[in-house]
Amino acid sequence: MKLTVSDASFGYPKQEKLYEHVNFELEGGDIISILGPNGAGKTTLIRAVLGFVKWTSGSSKLDGESIENIPASRLWSKISYVPQARRAAGSYTVLDSVLFGMTSQIGLFSTPTKLQIEKAEELLSRFHLTSLKNRMCNQISGGELQMVLIARALASNPGILILDEPESNLDFKNQMIVLDTLSSLASEGVGILFNTHYPEHALRRSNKAILLDHHVVKTGPTRQIITEENIESAFGVKTYIGTFETETTEIKNVIPIGLSKDVGKQDAKDSDKTALASISIICSEFEESSKINAILHEYNDILFGRMGMPHRKRNVYLINLNLDGQKPRIEDLAHQLSLLPDVSVKVTYAKED
Repeated sequence: MKLTVSDASFGYPKQEKLYEHVNFELEGGDIISILGPNGAGKTTLIRAVLGFVKWTSGSSKLDGESIENIPASRLWSKISYVPQARRAAGSYTVLDSVLFGMTSQIGLFSTPTKLQIEKAEELLSRFHLTSLKNRMCNQISGGELQMVLIARALASNPGILILDEPESNLDFKNQMIVLDTLSSLASEGVGILFNTHYPEHALRRSNKAILLDHHVVKTGPTRQIITEENIESAFGVKTYIGTFETETTEIKNVIPIGLSKDVGKQDAKDSDKTALASISIICSEFEESSKINAILHEYNDILFGRMGMPHRKRNVYLINLNLDGQKPRIEDLAHQLSLLPDVSVKVTYAKED
């Protein structure tokens, strides 16, 4: 399943356009994050993608068919949308709310089957909400309601999941539950598009990113879009994007340093400069090896050496890659590999002459 936005623009009548020339493709397995300052139009972008508001020009297509021409029943059997959580107005239980996500399967005047109830309970368990299943939705917290809405969206087994700030109102633990679930769904072939206020979440979870920067829309691989220069230009904040090593992998983080004094003025970096690097990979699942090979195929131009061997006693695979190429491209490769579940990745660069 593929969602395509082609040369799209949007603006309210008698106002300057919010953005122009928006182009991206969302396929199964993709996680695309949308970032931008308050008021940049992140929620409006999602609404335009889904056809809730009309593009000024351009189009949104699902598998080549304009979303405007797809009957609602068919469209929403393929796409699930999770808006920002609002206080629930109806008096229904958490379990019933998740079951509402199966309406197309249950029927308007039918009752849920035992299997459908079990599926809803499994989704609640996935989000650690089992203890709340008989509580009324208007009696739980905003963060808990946010996760209930995500569970409801998953009840219809969507091919594409679109979320508006899914980590809003969540504590650290529940943010991890939601983000881990998104990564797991992507590994199962679901395409995911989500707004976020957290650049580090985008870095760690998404393979593509969309940055709204003062009416300019920047799209591309996450490591090419979420850079210190782009963040400063869009948000007016100087940041440092650093790498923190754990025992098993490397984690990228975005650390704010201070407000920018020269918004829009970027220090030129020599992106054409090449680097010599080694990437070490430990893969604990055999199924991941085919995904690693598919990623490496896209980077053959910078890959000049590879050695891999199994450790049968621990049932893991150890792979070492040797690379010579532009540093941003090496970073892209490492980022793509790090998004795979059960894969540990570390990059080492040779000292410069």
